[in-house]
Amino acid sequence: MRVFVTGATGLIGSAVVGELLGNGHSVLALARSEASAEAAKKAGAEPVRGALADLDVIRDSVSRVDGVIHLAFANAFTSAEALAQAVAEETAALKAQAEALVGSDRPLVAVSGTPYVPGRASTEADPLPTDGPVGGRGRTVTEVLAFADRGVRTSAIRLPRTVHNEGTGGFAGLLTNIARQTGVSGYPGDGTQRWPAVHALDAAVLFRLALEQAAPGTAWHAVDDEGDQVRDIAGVIGRRLGLPVESVPAETYGPLGQIFAADQPSTSARTRQESGWVPKHSSLLADLENIQP
Repeated sequence: MRVFVTGATGLIGSAVVGELLGNGHSVLALARSEASAEAAKKAGAEPVRGALADLDVIRDSVSRVDGVIHLAFANAFTSAEALAQAVAEETAALKAQAEALVGSDRPLVAVSGTPYVPGRASTEADPLPTDGPVGGRGRTVTEVLAFADRGVRTSAIRLPRTVHNEGTGGFAGLLTNIARQTGVSGYPGDGTQRWPAVHALDAAVLFRLALEQAAPGTAWHAVDDEGDQVRDIAGVIGRRLGLPVESVPAETYGPLGQIFAADQPSTSARTRQESGWVPKHSSLLADLENIQP
């Protein structure tokens, strides 16, 4: 297939592009800067210049391909307002892609986070949250999956709180960045809350499988580690950086504070059964050993 990929040069996107090219597909990559275009070209993809706000570019790109994988999102976590703007921008772009595919039976693979379910690990059957700082993403992905009734082979990969590679990425990567800035490897509350995780190269395989075979309306969980305690994550970060490890106020994490403080394990049992997906790369705690002091 010829596949349009947004967010193609990010941590996850670069892994997805490599997975697609390595399995006989070609890639048209949305690139918002010259540097991103060069990175996409170097990886073997054909870049097309544009950003998520360039809806005409997105629609034209979708018209030229056999399928779409949407990964781009402005990680604007500095304030609630910036985060809301990023969600609105993604919503417009994702709906434009879905509308452009109506009646074609071509695949559109969207992305969200795994749901939060109090008292247990979330499963693929649980609905996405539609409130909170990123609730708009849940509403949008739910609407896009409904395009299965309009002739689009929609699916969604639900990513865990940390998608990692070589010690970077996801919520754990944010903890690392904040630890470097503050001199403390912190965690909210008592740190017993659990975050699921997956290696980026394993997640990339599941995106490819969804593109190739997921039934319309499918939601799959790209979860390897069902839930590592945040104080254990912070402990590895602190040891690698030579910093003290201690509890800090949830407000330390700005608009993500309430999410960081929540216990949110997740499973992927149904995904593995339906897709045949088997993660093969390192766990989060093992991968964090790659953090450089």
